[in-house]
Amino acid sequence: MIYFNQAPFTGREIDYMKDAACGRKICGDGKYTKKCHAFLNEFFGIPASYLTTSCTAALEMSALLCDLEPGDEVILPSFTFCSTADAFVQRKATLVFSDIRPDTMNIDEKKIEDAITPKTKAIAVVHYAGVACEMDTILDIAKRHNLMVVEDAAQAIGSTYKGRKLGTIGDFGCLSFHETKNYSMGEGGALLLPSLKYRDRAEILREKGTDRSRFFRGQVDKYTWQDYGSSYLPSDLNAAYLWAQLEQFDLIMDDRMKTWNTYDEGLKDLADRGLIETPFIPEGCTHNAHMYYIKLKDLEERSRMIEHLKANGVMAVFHYIPLHSSPAGMKFGRFHGEDEFTTRESERLVRLPLYFGLTDEEREQVVKAVRGFFGC
Repeated sequence: MIYFNQAPFTGREIDYMKDAACGRKICGDGKYTKKCHAFLNEFFGIPASYLTTSCTAALEMSALLCDLEPGDEVILPSFTFCSTADAFVQRKATLVFSDIRPDTMNIDEKKIEDAITPKTKAIAVVHYAGVACEMDTILDIAKRHNLMVVEDAAQAIGSTYKGRKLGTIGDFGCLSFHETKNYSMGEGGALLLPSLKYRDRAEILREKGTDRSRFFRGQVDKYTWQDYGSSYLPSDLNAAYLWAQLEQFDLIMDDRMKTWNTYDEGLKDLADRGLIETPFIPEGCTHNAHMYYIKLKDLEERSRMIEHLKANGVMAVFHYIPLHSSPAGMKFGRFHGEDEFTTRESERLVRLPLYFGLTDEEREQVVKAVRGFFGC
């Protein structure tokens, strides 16, 4: 069986975790956390980044930094994981779900402005499958209406929009290093700060509400409780695992890209014949091979495809159930406008296996299994 996902492993993870343990410094912000921060700052060209226990935690920090109050509204796509919404629900904000584009599965930038009310305070965009939302339009809307922009870039490390790395374009960027992502620390994430404007407050939030980071830098002679905060720091053991993969960033990216391209080339004629739809990459965007999906005719055909692939030794899965149709989505928010594409497109989508280490034979087996469904 070709599994849908296997966690990346490059070979040095255990060595680095052992080194961290032997150094007797395994809590947050140790040696390997600092290495990861330095890498992220340089890679993204930003002044500050902070590893967190999850992308959910990074989103929660973003929601806090947006200064949301009960009753404020946040516009976001319904086609996303619940963490995107949970972060704002925690601040008692009202969720305003917006429809997606069928080509990228991202929030439809043309439908955002109509959803804005006097209570709107932020727009949360999700770069689905590592493919960028239409950020110029979204930033223009945000600027004209004085709104914050949070980038849920959980799937998008290494992807770009018009030469800019995703996660650095809005006010805050949130990454995931979950087991299912391109680079992993098991459970983990990162908050990216494109500007130093929020650094001091972000550090206080992340350090249980204290100015402990300033104390360690020698900027204050003691640290005290300054504001609300929580413990968002991951263990340095997790950071050590991640560091082994960040060292091999290009190796992992190239391997995943080979799989993505094998699928795309092997299934192109099926797409040309209208039997399936394959991922669309807008002009001016680059992707990170986070995901390869196909879209079938409808829900019934998708179900049959998943069963066919399983019978042929390939584990494939669908993705999000639209949040606005869930019990929590109906409780904490509303869908603005017509659900023209969100539900329909979500019911057609199937994700194929894509992870570091797939062999050429396994890639070809996946392609052959998909083609076999159509008798090709």
